[in-house]
Amino acid sequence: MSVETFLRQRAVRIEAQGTYTLPNWYDPQGRLRSFACRTTRVSPFRMLVDVPVVGKVGDRLTSYFRDFGKFEGQISDVCNGGFLLELEMTRAMRVRLADKLVWLERKLKDPSSVREERKDARFIPSAPHSTLTWADGSVTPCFIVDFSAGGVAVSSEVQPSLGTPLAIGACIGRVVRLFPEGFAIKLLEPVHNLGELERRLIRHMGGPVANADGRYEQLTLIPA
Repeated sequence: MSVETFLRQRAVRIEAQGTYTLPNWYDPQGRLRSFACRTTRVSPFRMLVDVPVVGKVGDRLTSYFRDFGKFEGQISDVCNGGFLLELEMTRAMRVRLADKLVWLERKLKDPSSVREERKDARFIPSAPHSTLTWADGSVTPCFIVDFSAGGVAVSSEVQPSLGTPLAIGACIGRVVRLFPEGFAIKLLEPVHNLGELERRLIRHMGGPVANADGRYEQLTLIPA
């Protein structure tokens, strides 16, 4: 099925954080690499997922979502920064997933759930795709898992070393922690206005960046 067709079908709009593995993507130890991902629309048969590494139509993969559990599936279509995953499961599993989706949809409509999420220290951006700018000026696409005033969790096809200086969007930082799906960046200058921080974190392809007051700034990385 195509993404365009799926968007016309009945599905639940839900942002569930998860991880996935693609065939032929290995870490230095020879193990399949895990990447972070996030659903945008889910039905009992398929799901549309935002990802840092898209893969190819026909790729079979394994995914895991805290809200749903483990899924096996195959990519049936790709789009900019995402893919459509056909879920392989038994009839009983589909019934359980359908029930879960109904429950989650009702929970999302509960105003008390929204107020509770706003108390969290970490936030999920509305647009998860951005770019990493390295000290040599090269640029790599990335996927923002979540962020706070002082740091960002990222998943990307590149796994840098601890201490690596870089820019994510228009924010300068340094890699301070590695985890299976990616790495954490500590920002050089924390931004406590979360709306402004999210604006600065979104996709940026190098060069000067306009500040909120219209002035331009140049990204300058501090060497390791």
